[in-house]
Amino acid sequence: MKGAKNAEEFILENQLWQKELITLREIFLSAGLTETIKWGIPVYTNGSDNVAGMASFKSYVGIWFYQGALLNDKDGKLIVAQEGITKALRQWRFESFEEIENEREQILAFVKESVENFAMGKIIKPSRGNDLELPEDLKEKLDTDPTLRLAFENLTLSRRRDFVEHISTAKREDTRNARLKKIIPTILRGEGLNDKYNRK
Repeated sequence: MKGAKNAEEFILENQLWQKELITLREIFLSAGLTETIKWGIPVYTNGSDNVAGMASFKSYVGIWFYQGALLNDKDGKLIVAQEGITKALRQWRFESFEEIENEREQILAFVKESVENFAMGKIIKPSRGNDLELPEDLKEKLDTDPTLRLAFENLTLSRRRDFVEHISTAKREDTRNARLKKIIPTILRGEGLNDKYNRK
């Protein structure tokens, strides 16, 4: 997926979920959030705070609350998409327009609560130990392909480290490009670099 320059372009590129994305966008904007594009997807901010984002996949459209772990989710709507990796981020998946319409008030309530939490300084900071120095080639590819980025972020930390090392250790540009091209399908399948050797 090519990186969209704005939300309109992003929605146009996602024909399967256009109606749902338009509705989610409308909900976020009605809450007074500012719309921008980060990591190739529409992200909704309040000042400098990333409050929520949205993206689409084959079987669902999802929204993210960047500090979702702090939300009062008594009905269990939010899920951890990256078990063992993500501390703050929480995702909510929708499989139809009707689901979004039925949950409009709850989405708005989460947005309001998120904004209030930021205002009170209630945030979960990322663990420094999980930070990875991405090679520029890989970073650029992830920044322009939100599906690939989400697949990469869903991998365990050790698998992500393997891919980073695999690209970083290639000294020549053509070798890096060849390695990058080869690992993309593996990342999209949710597999690690060495998984095929560990299936015995």
